[in-house]
Amino acid sequence: MADIDAIAGQAEPIIRNLWITHAYQLLSRSLASRTGGHANWCTFAVWASKQVGRTIRQEDLTHALERSLAASPEVDAGIDLVVRGLRRAFPGHPVVEQAVRTVIVRAARLDEVSAATARGNLKVFAEIAREFARFLAEFAQDTVLDEQRIADFCATLRPGEPPDGQDYLRRAFTRYYRAIFSTDEKQRAELLLLANLEIGLHEQTRLQPEITAALEAPILDPRDLERRLLDLLLPDNPILKWPRLALLTVLGRRTPVRLAAEQLTEHVRRLVRRAVTEHLMVLSLPDGGVLDLSEDLPATFPPLLAELVDPELRAFLARVDPSPDSVRDTAVRDWSDLPDRMHYITDLFRCYAQRADLLDPPFTADQVADFTAGRLPSGRL
Repeated sequence: MADIDAIAGQAEPIIRNLWITHAYQLLSRSLASRTGGHANWCTFAVWASKQVGRTIRQEDLTHALERSLAASPEVDAGIDLVVRGLRRAFPGHPVVEQAVRTVIVRAARLDEVSAATARGNLKVFAEIAREFARFLAEFAQDTVLDEQRIADFCATLRPGEPPDGQDYLRRAFTRYYRAIFSTDEKQRAELLLLANLEIGLHEQTRLQPEITAALEAPILDPRDLERRLLDLLLPDNPILKWPRLALLTVLGRRTPVRLAAEQLTEHVRRLVRRAVTEHLMVLSLPDGGVLDLSEDLPATFPPLLAELVDPELRAFLARVDPSPDSVRDTAVRDWSDLPDRMHYITDLFRCYAQRADLLDPPFTADQVADFTAGRLPSGRL
């Protein structure tokens, strides 16, 4: 638990995310070694956190936005209007289209997307990973199931529903404990699936503010766009900058530049949100495959979980899975919608519950050596 606290205390979000991802893998393998190699919640958290790291680092996100902007005729038309307006306001200045495109990307507030994602990564880890570490330390030597011991462990968790309560964690860790001692493979598989889903629902409920913030961060303001354009056109000349800014908004009138900027930001806002959403709605797998969460899950249920018998598991699925015993319609339409996310996550956990390569390390030994020394590893992570 001291290790978990030290990682959570790491101030630099990129290095912290790498530590978090690595720590999830150690926790995942530790519990899997006692439950027959089945995936647990930490197993999926490894690959989700690795994907989150790409958003924190804005890896590929800027390029994805630039591609979206370049492919939009509405953005092309809006940029043309802004350029023409600026040329009238700044006669003789070489205003170029590419400069306006550069300013648009900078104004998209991708840093705030990164920051919101990093907050969520830390928030979940500091709470849930710490409880996994405590669970594994507490029951490392147990060889016989003792219901009183697990009850005492769970009594320290906060009562109530998420986001404030930890009732789902109480139930989940009780199931993990029972799964350790179960000799019935199907019973164990169903206990683990339900435990994973209960922690998944707790996690996703807790993450709702950060997910919403990440999706709403890139809201462009026409006035901010104007200020950034002036900074680009007159970077070191405030004497000229502010009078010309006044010309853009003289007497409160919406000048041609302001009107063009408003029209442009409306188009860009939709494209930026779409680019951020698409970036959040992918999951890279250890074999190099990538799941597009906007499409139905391309997988099938493993034999042990094809037909479910545990009544509590069936009751839970009835609440969160609109297409029971099928991966039909799992595609996520709105990542900010909790039930929509949980539908996909439910089938993901069920289909990949026994996928062995999910227990593989997410980083090479050299990459681990780099970030444990406080260095960002070179190359793609």
